[in-house]
Amino acid sequence: MAKRIQFARTGGPEVLEYVDVTPADPGPGEVRVRNRAVGLNFIDIYFRTGLYPAPSLPSGLGTEGAGEIDAVGEGVKGFAPGDRVAYAQGALGAYAELHVLPAEKVVALPEAISFETAAAAMLKGLTVQYLLRQTYRIKEGETILFHAAAGGVGSIACQWAKALGVKLIGTVSSPEKAELAKRNGAWATIDYTRENVVERVRELTGGEMVPVVYDSVGKDTWEISLDCLQKRGLMVSFGNASGPVEGVNIGILNQKGALFATRPSLNGYADTRERFEAMAEELFEMIASGKVAIDVANRYPLSDAAQAQEALAARKTTGSTVLLP
Repeated sequence: MAKRIQFARTGGPEVLEYVDVTPADPGPGEVRVRNRAVGLNFIDIYFRTGLYPAPSLPSGLGTEGAGEIDAVGEGVKGFAPGDRVAYAQGALGAYAELHVLPAEKVVALPEAISFETAAAAMLKGLTVQYLLRQTYRIKEGETILFHAAAGGVGSIACQWAKALGVKLIGTVSSPEKAELAKRNGAWATIDYTRENVVERVRELTGGEMVPVVYDSVGKDTWEISLDCLQKRGLMVSFGNASGPVEGVNIGILNQKGALFATRPSLNGYADTRERFEAMAEELFEMIASGKVAIDVANRYPLSDAAQAQEALAARKTTGSTVLLP
């Protein structure tokens, strides 16, 4: 038997159950990972609440973790029991001691990177990789706007942008989070609880505004983000922390300056084995070089997953959170 978190109905944190299950054997092309650390992400809350529907109920939760290969299925090449690995995609069920997923969704984890670091970095770090290096390839000397700069994704983005010579303006909700973002490399911060974001961006850029906005907040910041863009700028909406953006008249993009908008996802970019490995390799290089340090600021036992999700949803956390089986 092994422990896992599951939910049989959608709703608040109270629907999460810590249960015993019989571990599944890996099928053809699959591996079973003994998790040593599991990543906590906002997308997990989206599945729990039903914003993103789970394939069936009861369902496991989570897609990110790191550990050792426990067993391999028929036809798997390149992996063997005992290998250190990490993952960020695949079937729901990472909130568990043992997790079965396709071998193509797993990458070898360098010895220099700990399980906790990998579990905290895979989804968020690969997200930053595609945002800054693919969705809009930021260039040295540019100024950009990144919402929630003190969060898990934001903390990595601040460091990565600084390493590339880019001035990142980060929005935050408190002086403490502003200080954290600056320590991570943010060029400037805006406390949206007491400052007008659009006016501050105008001041900081000398009226030029920014060529790209990265927005994981969603509904509450949609128009604010559009108003921070230069003409023909790009709005990158990659999350729904305040709720999904709905009922948008596409004409608003023309009205505000012939803007572009995109709604990317990790699955949309790491869509082949080759691309996935290349993205992970660049992330691991940034971590190993010290240019990006992963702040594992919060650790919870796997059994306390509900409490961890409550803290994340209430924006009481900074950096990254991991669950420990």
